Amino acid sequence: MSKLRQFRQQAGQGMTEYIIIVALIAVAAIGVYSFFGNTIRNQTAGMAAEMAGKEAKTAQTEAGKTADKAAESGKKAVGLGNYGNEQPK
Repeated sequence: MSKLRQFRQQAGQGMTEYIIIVALIAVAAIGVYSFFGNTIRNQTAGMAAEMAGKEAKTAQTEAGKTADKAAESGKKAVGLGNYGNEQPK
C-alpha cells in the first residue's frame, strides 16, 4: 500500500513541476508578444495582404517603424524603479 501512495505522490510532483514550467513559458511568451506585438501584427498583416494579392507596403513600413521603436526601447537601462514606464507603442 505504501508503494502505491509513494507512486501517486511522485506522479503528482512531476505534474506540478510540469505545470510550473508551462506557466513560466507562458509568462515569457506574453512578455515577448507585448514587447514585439505591434511589429508581429504589422508583419502578419503584410503577409496576409501579399497572399491576397494586394500591396503590403503600408504594413511593411509600419512593421519597420515599430521594430525601430522596440530597438530604441531595448537600448534603455531598465531597473525595478522604472520598469514598464517606457514601452514602445
